[in-house]
Amino acid sequence: MMENNKIQPENMKAAGSAIKVVSFDVEGTMVTTDFSTAIWFEMIPQRYAERWGLSFAEATRKIKQEYDSLGDQHIDWYDVQYWFTRFDLGQADIAMEGLQPRVKYYPETKEVLKKLDGKYKLSVASGSPRPFLKHLLRDIEHHFSAVYSSTTDFQQVKTVEFWAGMCRDLGVEPGQVVHIGDHRQFDFLEPASIGIRAYHLDRDRKAGDTESLQSLSELVSLLSEGKINSEVDNADNSHHTG
Repeated sequence: MMENNKIQPENMKAAGSAIKVVSFDVEGTMVTTDFSTAIWFEMIPQRYAERWGLSFAEATRKIKQEYDSLGDQHIDWYDVQYWFTRFDLGQADIAMEGLQPRVKYYPETKEVLKKLDGKYKLSVASGSPRPFLKHLLRDIEHHFSAVYSSTTDFQQVKTVEFWAGMCRDLGVEPGQVVHIGDHRQFDFLEPASIGIRAYHLDRDRKAGDTESLQSLSELVSLLSEGKINSEVDNADNSHHTG
């Protein structure tokens, strides 16, 4: 696990090495947002409504305003216990356990992990706090040799410093890491900026970029066909999707 200190990415080597690590984001990448949606927009508003004597609709409106006022660039936005404390709702971990059945994996997730496990070191790089990951990874964590939560382990979102620190902790250069995730800034722009071979996952083509991947299976194809290694030395990083 990374230490909670700033690790600067100076002199990190970007290219010229074989892939050793395949890194995955979690929510929106391997796991659907059903579990999170149930927490943020069902469980919390319902408890807030009961706590303060409001209708569910009114509680939802107030809760969403609070979420938006903080924003996803702030580390506390990801911390469910922060919101439980802020709204005086008790202990989040107990409440979350009851939502375990809402954890759903995308159709190709488990098969992709089986195909890559043993060929590469598999790693998780998530912005979700560890209390979330405990539930989200319960059925697939055995595939991963390392799990990183930027918000819990590094006290920040997935910035350049996080990515550089992860590479150092894994003992690899950025160019030896492939990462895939659904957040354009945190899963593509930030890691790609230090030479990680980053791929943006856009399942519904919401970003409008035809080069983005639409499934994890596409990444397996790129790896098996050797296309990632052959493209890594392109100076303009044109192989990075996003």
